[in-house]
Amino acid sequence: MKYYIIAGEASGDLHGANLMKSIIKKDPKAEFRFWGGDKMQQVGGKIVKHYRDLAFMGFWEVVTNLKTILNNIHFCKKDITDYQPDVLIFIDYPGFNMRIAKWAKQQKIQTDYYISPQIWAWKENRIKAIKRDIDNMYVILPFEKDFYEKKHQFPVHFVGHPLLDAITQYEKVDEIIFKQENGLDSRPVIALLPGSRKQEISKMLSIMTSITESYNKYQFIIAGAPSQELSIYKQFLDKENVRFVSGKTYELLSISTVAIVTSGTATLETALFNVPEVVCYKGNWLSYQIAKRIINLKYISLVNLIMDKPVVTELIQNEFNKANLKIELNKILDKNNRERMLKDYSELRKKLGGSGASDRTAELIINSVNYK
Repeated sequence: MKYYIIAGEASGDLHGANLMKSIIKKDPKAEFRFWGGDKMQQVGGKIVKHYRDLAFMGFWEVVTNLKTILNNIHFCKKDITDYQPDVLIFIDYPGFNMRIAKWAKQQKIQTDYYISPQIWAWKENRIKAIKRDIDNMYVILPFEKDFYEKKHQFPVHFVGHPLLDAITQYEKVDEIIFKQENGLDSRPVIALLPGSRKQEISKMLSIMTSITESYNKYQFIIAGAPSQELSIYKQFLDKENVRFVSGKTYELLSISTVAIVTSGTATLETALFNVPEVVCYKGNWLSYQIAKRIINLKYISLVNLIMDKPVVTELIQNEFNKANLKIELNKILDKNNRERMLKDYSELRKKLGGSGASDRTAELIINSVNYK
């Protein structure tokens, strides 16, 4: 069968790649055409657009790049028409994907959505478009099934969280060898995860690295996004105890003592590696002012949202500053606070439904196409 997949971010590339591997196990003759990244390319098929050219973050950034976004939508529709897939698979990235879904439904192309748009956080009125335009929805967070089925009477499949697959497959690195190969010394590691988008990396790292001189017993390692060039990070590498490792976030987390993490999927990844963390976010002022008025959430990190309590500290916008960051970092370096957080992490894993999300989703997608 022919599969057309659209993933617009680094996390979508990871989950898309694992889904493709699972599809191949059940459909060895599968053909893929996709919008994604390096991980999906490694599985096979034809990449149409790389996610690094698609990720526009925040309201103001979207407005200033509107022409590019509209051109991408037009190009995507033509590309799908030329390819004639058996099924169109969307992975998160709702601003773009929901527009394509509306058009695809009109063309009578099967529309499957893997990793739901976070309409429980904002734009809940998107449920109307989802009911109209999406044939099958596969959700990965435990509370999403009730949200869709009980609140909105829209049947969905809870498949578990694919990060459990990715981390289960991951082999823990040898700490000594990893440090030697990446030019690190023997001190304990504090990982800095500033995100994957150009707009956020510099803003986040300027504050993350402002505290490094106070922690000479540790080395701070920046987790570089594989989609970004070294030049973006260079200005932060002139400090004695700051180093840089690109494209090895999981390896880095596996040897880290604690982490400072930009809000997003990385907050959950960090927790699943049992690394105590401080979650941070600082965005464009206008985008933030708009967002805080329309987003209806108690928390911004996936860890706290899933657990429905403040397991990890969140420093947002003006609260994300040097003084507060030092206070919160000191807390998670304390043994008692670490143990409490790790206990909560154990409960978090149970809530996520176990491994196998990619295989379950692949089987459901293939069965739904064959059933038509």
